[in-house]
Amino acid sequence: MKKLFLFILLCTFAQQLLAQPITQVVRGTVTDGASKTPIPGASVLLLNPAPAVGTTTDGNGRFRLTQVPVGRVNLRLTLVGYEDLFLKDVVVNAGKEVVLDLQLIESITQLQEAVVTYRRSEDVTVTNNEMATVSARPFNPGETLKYAGSLGDPSRMAANFAGVSGANDARNDIVVRGNSPATLLWRLEGVNIPNPNHFGALGSSGGPVPMLNANLLAKSDFLTGAFPAEYGNALSSVFDLRLRQGNDEKKEHLVQVGFNGIELGAEGPYSKKSKASYLVNYRYSLFGLMANLGYKIAGTPYYQDFTFKTDVPVGAKGHVSFWTIGGRSNITFLGKDVSTDGDGYGDENNNIKVNFFTGMAALAYEHRFTNNTYGRLTFSGSRSYQQYNADTVLYNAGDGKEIIAEIPSEQSEFENEKLSVNASVNHKFSARDKIAGGVILDLSRFNLSNSQLYPVAQAFRNSEGKTTLAQAYVQWKHRFTEQLTLNTGLNGMHYELNNQTVLEPRLGLNYELNNRSSVSVAYGLHSNVQPILLSFYQTQNPDGTYDLSNKNLKFTRSHHFVGSYQRSLAPNLQLKTEIYYQAIFDAPVEKQPSYYSVLTEGADFAPIDKGNLVNNGTGRNYGLEVTLEKLFAHNYYFLITNSLFNSKYKGSDGQERNTPFNGKYVVNALAGKEIALGNRNNTLSLNWKITSAGGRYVRPIDLAASAEQRTTVYQDNRAYSENLSSYFRMDFKFGYKINRSRLTHEIALDLQNITNKENVYQRAYNPRTQRIGTAYQQGFLPIPFYRLTF
Repeated sequence: MKKLFLFILLCTFAQQLLAQPITQVVRGTVTDGASKTPIPGASVLLLNPAPAVGTTTDGNGRFRLTQVPVGRVNLRLTLVGYEDLFLKDVVVNAGKEVVLDLQLIESITQLQEAVVTYRRSEDVTVTNNEMATVSARPFNPGETLKYAGSLGDPSRMAANFAGVSGANDARNDIVVRGNSPATLLWRLEGVNIPNPNHFGALGSSGGPVPMLNANLLAKSDFLTGAFPAEYGNALSSVFDLRLRQGNDEKKEHLVQVGFNGIELGAEGPYSKKSKASYLVNYRYSLFGLMANLGYKIAGTPYYQDFTFKTDVPVGAKGHVSFWTIGGRSNITFLGKDVSTDGDGYGDENNNIKVNFFTGMAALAYEHRFTNNTYGRLTFSGSRSYQQYNADTVLYNAGDGKEIIAEIPSEQSEFENEKLSVNASVNHKFSARDKIAGGVILDLSRFNLSNSQLYPVAQAFRNSEGKTTLAQAYVQWKHRFTEQLTLNTGLNGMHYELNNQTVLEPRLGLNYELNNRSSVSVAYGLHSNVQPILLSFYQTQNPDGTYDLSNKNLKFTRSHHFVGSYQRSLAPNLQLKTEIYYQAIFDAPVEKQPSYYSVLTEGADFAPIDKGNLVNNGTGRNYGLEVTLEKLFAHNYYFLITNSLFNSKYKGSDGQERNTPFNGKYVVNALAGKEIALGNRNNTLSLNWKITSAGGRYVRPIDLAASAEQRTTVYQDNRAYSENLSSYFRMDFKFGYKINRSRLTHEIALDLQNITNKENVYQRAYNPRTQRIGTAYQQGFLPIPFYRLTF
């Protein structure tokens, strides 16, 4: 009897232990949004689960909440003289502490309690950059893993935003408002960086696989027009990314398997007595690993990347950080391995071998001189390398695929290195006024070589040298009242290569109509240097000599005009509309009458092989964007974006044409639901996405001329008059999160293109079949995902 009683007692005790909720630590730092000064005495209140509990920030602006149940929690930060800050549905997992870096904005009107304004009522809707007035959206890295179809890729996730469309399923190029994706500026930790994608060709901004890791990113900004003065050398958009700091109190680890590869990560403090921390991650191609184990596929992509960041406090007012990102990638396509029924794109006629390397690093020191002034000095460097070799594959006549010759046809080797110095100072005069300024100096060295070997030998590039790009900016934010804010500034650039200097004014006004709605207008003049491969293209003269006929091309420039209206329809439901007009001028076009403009380039791996260009081209983009967003609350969210736009350009023939990026419309609809299961707050998530977009415009193919020359020949007089069929894709993702003591498992399956819609990729002439073939984009593809944090 005693044994039975003891057994029942042990079972009851074990049941009680299992019923104990799993908890985690939520902590962070609160600073002044303008001066970055730590704010002591701010109240931090955990609103759920009831009853509410709270704490206050210490002298260094730090706070800590312990025993916070896993799941989603809401926080409220308050301090007299500052606007309240609400953070809703912060995700708390068992396997990782929640460390927040929060900013409060000083209120102009000093009242008994903080004034809550429309714009600052939700942190998730506000950008890091206070100077951004319109066409700016915060990028929250957690959404890249949540949204269906995003694959943990920041670029693919950004394609869900209004005004943005992806170039194709195979690449993550970002097309903004009909502009070439090559005109996007990548910035990381305040440093202008090269293309951060595997297989990212020099002069492009995208690639098939991201080198940036969403697990390591902090809240960042994505800007699509009329951006602040600190951003120069960008014509269409800016992706301003930040790396998060490693946990400075506890060692944590990550194991992940997904589309982007197999990765291992670690972070933590160097010692228990130090606040210095590290963050490190290594990733290797999943397909490459499978190939090494014997499961090879045609065109196996091999790639790997490494990211490291360390943060070291220096005294009470200084901070040193160092970060580096590097990645290698290579792939081989052999024509004989391409499976085709005779109607597909003629890659079977080429062998292609490519190798890429991109590396970047930076050392930064930030110092708070006073409670209102801080500065930052950064030294950085980067290197991009690309090697390309191609063979032309010749077959016997007929329907067979008997190879009779593989002739080397093209070879390329591009190298670009850059050393940079960035210096900036920010000063807050008062709650009304903030001023910021800085300089950026880039010293670039390049070595460019590529030539065609067959059917006609021709050298396209054979140059090496160096040049500098110097930038300086100043910007001022003035708050006339709690409702009316002015953001203005001036950016200047000087490019040594062509001895050109430009000045770019920026202006933005935001007016809060009431505590639920606001209107904004902005203007900006923006300039973009020409791609280095374009500047050093060699034009062959009749006597066989070569000239660098593009070397002295000026900046491509554009005027941005944007108007915006935002309204909070409900506590978690927001409507935003924007109307814009972009006038582009000084775009390179050919001297002789031609359809060509540099505005049509940027969405593939090939360099621009055009010479004798002049800055006489123009373009215009205009449109309307509507975003309806239900922020995550009550266990569900949705995002609906609709973009109606028109994108036109003129070449040297004076005829206005569609750009190849003029899809006319893009509609995205995303929704998701989370269901809590069990007493450990395990979570089942269901996420859905649908995209519909207009077809791209292409150059029609001249079948007779193509058959005669045995390669694709286009009807240039009808350039971009043929419209491909519209694009449609539906994705569904479901996942399950399991919280256990001190660790979290996340399992998901991303079902991409579940209707198996055949979206056209491109059309080309196939000399073997003597027909125009159509290549289609990705069909139905299930992609598994697993992540363990502990």
